[in-house]
Amino acid sequence: MRQIVVIGAGVSGLSVAVQLAEHYYGVANVTLISETISPETTGDGSAGLWGPYYCGKTPEHKIVKWSSETHVFFHQLWKHGLAGKVGVCLQPCMRLTTEPSGYPEPSWKEIVFGCQEIKEPELTRLSKEHGRHYTGGYQFATFTCEPSKLLPYLFNRFTAVGGKFVHSKVHHFEQLLLDRPVIDLIVNCTGLGSRDLASDKNVHPIRGQVARVSAPWVYEIILDDSDDGNYIIPNSETVILGGTHQMNDFNRNVNREDSRFIFDGCEKKLPSLKNAAPLVSEWVGLRPGRDTVRLELEYYKTGNASIPIIHNYGHGGCGVTLCWGCAKEVVEISNTLEWNQCRQSKL
Repeated sequence: MRQIVVIGAGVSGLSVAVQLAEHYYGVANVTLISETISPETTGDGSAGLWGPYYCGKTPEHKIVKWSSETHVFFHQLWKHGLAGKVGVCLQPCMRLTTEPSGYPEPSWKEIVFGCQEIKEPELTRLSKEHGRHYTGGYQFATFTCEPSKLLPYLFNRFTAVGGKFVHSKVHHFEQLLLDRPVIDLIVNCTGLGSRDLASDKNVHPIRGQVARVSAPWVYEIILDDSDDGNYIIPNSETVILGGTHQMNDFNRNVNREDSRFIFDGCEKKLPSLKNAAPLVSEWVGLRPGRDTVRLELEYYKTGNASIPIIHNYGHGGCGVTLCWGCAKEVVEISNTLEWNQCRQSKL
């Protein structure tokens, strides 16, 4: 049996672990190693909205491919009666901007359902209601998939096909190879942790602070994509109010000034939120930003051996949006490895 190790149990790591364990069932042992696991991951506090967001300079065609495959995955879960279990919900959404150049036509327009540009009369009405000067926007239906429910589902799906989990931190690839002398493939999905593990200082935190409130009457997603914009995203039990995107900020503590920005901005958009009670929680997470998503193969040399490592990190605010599509590409890359080519030639 081949030995595959996936490092990191966030939404990216678990998506990879599931797909590898299912793809190589009976051929390879897949072990997932992570210091943190749900409900302690970065994703657990997020709203789980499908929508490309802070992906850096990642080529547009890659974002479209990966996000489309994830959208199809969420749609399948939703259609097959798993919505409640995995936290998938199909919701109306508005994305707006105050940027002078307006809102460019989204490259993902054909992926979502019923995407239409918001015309001037509606922009004027929304601007008046929200106390903003919107210059463009689009409305459509898309999915939220709450990581606090999705991650346990993926973990159970992984172990159901024989996947093994080790609760530990990997400090160095060398340490991993010393602990496990036989490894045929490593997949690095450590997000912000790749600053140290992969010595990649291009990885940086994008600090996000959000609040969760009880507002069961809210059924629509509102996103103001302007630099000073807020967002409102309903989940199954709470509504997420946000948020911040502070580059290179490692502070994980709730900031009262940010709290005021979030509540004031969201209440202007939806005054009924003043009646939302109680405040369920406030939370800060560090998105793993990078100039581009790193999804590529490299070889780690140790002694006389050369071990393939597939890196899959730097998804910024797109972890949920890209998770399944990026995992599919990891599997595709693994199929090109020499040991796998030998296996396929014998089939």
